[in-house]
Amino acid sequence: MATQQHPPPTVSLIKRPLLKVFFIAVACCVCYFLGSYSNPNSTISTIQPHPHKCFLSNASTPNLPSLVLDFEAHHILPLPPESSENGGFFDFCPANFTHYSPCQHPSRAKQFKTTKFFHKERHCPGRHQALQCLVPPPNRYRRPFPWPESREYAWFSNVPFPKLSVFKKFQNWVRVEGDRLVFPGGGTSFSKGVKEYVDQIRQVVPLMSGNIRTALDVGCGVASFGASLMDYNILTMSIAPVDVHEAQVQFASERGLPAMHGVLSTYRLPYPSRSFDMAHCSRCLVPWTAYDGVYLMEIDRVLRPGGYWVLSGPPISWKSSYKGWERPAGELKQEQIDLEDLARRLCWKKIAERGPIAVWRKPTNHIHCTKKLKAWKSPRFCAETDADAGWYREMDPCITRLPKVTDIRHTSGGVLAKWPKRLNTAPPRIEDGVNRRANVDTFYKDNKIWTKRISYYGSVLKSLGAGRYRNIMDMNADIGGFAAAISNLPAWVMNVVPFDAQNNTLGIIYERGLIGTYMNWCEAFSTYPRTYDLIHAHGVFSMYIDKSYFGKLLGEGLQKADVNCRIKVINSLERFRWSSILCDILDILFEMYRILRPEGAAIIRDHVDIIVKVKGITDRMRWKSKILHSEYGPFHPEKILFVDNSEI
Repeated sequence: MATQQHPPPTVSLIKRPLLKVFFIAVACCVCYFLGSYSNPNSTISTIQPHPHKCFLSNASTPNLPSLVLDFEAHHILPLPPESSENGGFFDFCPANFTHYSPCQHPSRAKQFKTTKFFHKERHCPGRHQALQCLVPPPNRYRRPFPWPESREYAWFSNVPFPKLSVFKKFQNWVRVEGDRLVFPGGGTSFSKGVKEYVDQIRQVVPLMSGNIRTALDVGCGVASFGASLMDYNILTMSIAPVDVHEAQVQFASERGLPAMHGVLSTYRLPYPSRSFDMAHCSRCLVPWTAYDGVYLMEIDRVLRPGGYWVLSGPPISWKSSYKGWERPAGELKQEQIDLEDLARRLCWKKIAERGPIAVWRKPTNHIHCTKKLKAWKSPRFCAETDADAGWYREMDPCITRLPKVTDIRHTSGGVLAKWPKRLNTAPPRIEDGVNRRANVDTFYKDNKIWTKRISYYGSVLKSLGAGRYRNIMDMNADIGGFAAAISNLPAWVMNVVPFDAQNNTLGIIYERGLIGTYMNWCEAFSTYPRTYDLIHAHGVFSMYIDKSYFGKLLGEGLQKADVNCRIKVINSLERFRWSSILCDILDILFEMYRILRPEGAAIIRDHVDIIVKVKGITDRMRWKSKILHSEYGPFHPEKILFVDNSEI
């Protein structure tokens, strides 16, 4: 029997999914345009016709002319109130502010006790004393020498301080020759030249192995040691306090070398634990065995498992040097005995003492050390659970615990890849899930994102790819993607992680072979003016905008309180370093102006409302800037403000 054939069922067009979606989309668009036409305040009416194409994505078409974007008054955020001023240019500070470093100013240091060098710590001005003017360049300021020429030369007019060249004349730190400063590579412990000195260290420490990438130089002078280590692809964080050797850090920065104010005093150094592959002191005058050995214990905290500590100067080689140091031989002998004992109790192993240099090595784990400390009365392991905390955290004379391992042959915290593979390999802090910010997948995705972004930046800021920028700062570095993406350029990046960021990622940055520091952007950075050629700020202002809004509300409440209550609250805020709720966009931009070179550039990424607010201020700073879309295109709220002062 034949099967009865039925005609195919009639399908209603309206039931087809794609057509249904199409009709709904058309209806929505018609309603939207009708509503926009009837509403004169709609943002659609503010779009100006363009003779070419409207709202092209800059990321996908970098060679086309970028649009001048207008986002005024179309978005709402709790931004600080507009200034009551007439909107003219900001005034320049008086000439005596030309080399002003707010948190390390000598006049402010005199107000604090000298015990444990506390007066050399960061002492920032209060909110009412913050800069409200633009720090001017010195007379006859000139664009610094390009790298690598800047390693050997700087313009005297940029750093007009002859005192150091006179005081350290026979140690060859720096010489004044005509209108130039010349850096012959000498130092307190290497007056014959830093190359010979580093060659001596290389005989003991494997500088060329790729295992040593990050170094800390305490009491750096003009950073000739760090400059020499660059020949070995070693990136050195050079630190020195403000002292009689005026402008040490400023000389280093002018040379294009990583440096910042820093001192071993009361607070921890602003770096996470296990940051540096090597630490160095060349007659840095740190009393290593004083105060229960707390300063050497701080070096132990920031030194990576298996890392090296290199010491030259007193008391090393005291037998042959005590007369030149003009110190009693017996005193120096006892000082070295105490130092050797302290290093032994830290479980360090002395691996060499040759000529003026002694080298110790930190253990790769604490299995043996745990057993030894049970038999010794001191030192003890720290009870502190956050070993990475480094922002106004007081030092404690104790040994920072290393992550636990089960085998004596294992390295605490994991083994790092050799440089340069280390840069783009997921660090142990990510692989082990220690940091909540990123996992292995997001790490590699972040690398790709920043590679794309840097390509776009270079299409707008042509000088970026030309190698004009040597000293670069990333104000909110996250996991270091920006710095990794420009690693092929002749530049170094100071990766800053705000101390109150949701996730502390600075340890990840160091494990990638990069350097950086903690920071509160409501305070001044620990450097002199005109340190950086380029500043990158991604989401910095969004991070602080809510805090400043809360600070405004708090200020309104304080105005209603009695005087005694007001004083108590303000003192408490300053004591607990909560100044970040009392600053606003203007404070941060004044600081950016202070630390950026006059011919420098800035790249600021943020929400469109904040970018518009920032541009209004940078225009008053005489910065040349323009707003462009981000790589996400015209309909994404994140925009980029490019500042390029190279032609000013």
